[in-house]
Amino acid sequence: MSLVLQTDFPDLTLAARGKVRDIYDLGEALLIVTSDRISAFDVIMNEGIPDKGYVLNQISAFWFRQMEQIVPNHIISTDVADFPPSCQKYADILRGRSMLVKKAQPLPAECIVRGYLSGSGWKDYQATGAICGIALPAGLKESDQLPQPLFTPSTKAELGTHDENISFQQMAELCGQELAEQVRDVTLRIYSRARDIAAEKGIIIADTKFEYGMYQGELIIIDECMTPDSSRFWPSDQYLPGGPQPSFDKQFLRDYLETLEWGKSAPAPPLPAEIIEKTADKYREALEKITGQGVLQG
Repeated sequence: MSLVLQTDFPDLTLAARGKVRDIYDLGEALLIVTSDRISAFDVIMNEGIPDKGYVLNQISAFWFRQMEQIVPNHIISTDVADFPPSCQKYADILRGRSMLVKKAQPLPAECIVRGYLSGSGWKDYQATGAICGIALPAGLKESDQLPQPLFTPSTKAELGTHDENISFQQMAELCGQELAEQVRDVTLRIYSRARDIAAEKGIIIADTKFEYGMYQGELIIIDECMTPDSSRFWPSDQYLPGGPQPSFDKQFLRDYLETLEWGKSAPAPPLPAEIIEKTADKYREALEKITGQGVLQG
């Protein structure tokens, strides 16, 4: 499978290019293409990760299907044969790494759910004894399971800037109280179901991030769903609270970057081939463990 760092389809209308995804406006629908780009600390690396876009697209599709009884999603089709004629000339690039999706109005907040004490939540707890203002018991260790999953929304930052955590009340002010409560409840239900499914596959979902939108007056889940880019996945057979955990996500890359004298702003440092391949292996392993399927060759 060829590395895809960026797509350029001159006869399609590029609506947005994010850290990882290129989005094309097809009129009634959007075409989302998941590239092999990778970002860390909100900086896009110069090198791509082989198979990453395929992995993210397939994992998202898997989780979207699993959660349909809880909340509808934005997928129209993941089969390139169903895409409009204007897309067919790009079928070789699109196959496996793209979705035709509904045009939704995104909510102005990202929805994070934390089941374990890790990442920025751990740093917040060390400093304040709380996560995003939600008080927690004293004496918790890094990577401990939380007494109950926490819903901690954040603002959606512009490309190259950092998201900022907000309180639930601030989210209610942005979205309306009723919708904010619905989103919170749906998010916690999704996480609970996903946590149980993942546990059967030997994976702990430590935390994850969702985006939602409104489509024809209905709340739907959009963007991606519980991928290694939006989640922390830990192997349950190696779980040991009291420090960082091995993971199936880009934490491996973050850990490498933390060893460098780099200010965590563009330009990104060059990535050694060994780091690129080991990161790719983490993503492929996540795909195999979660969906039971590997990367298709060709």
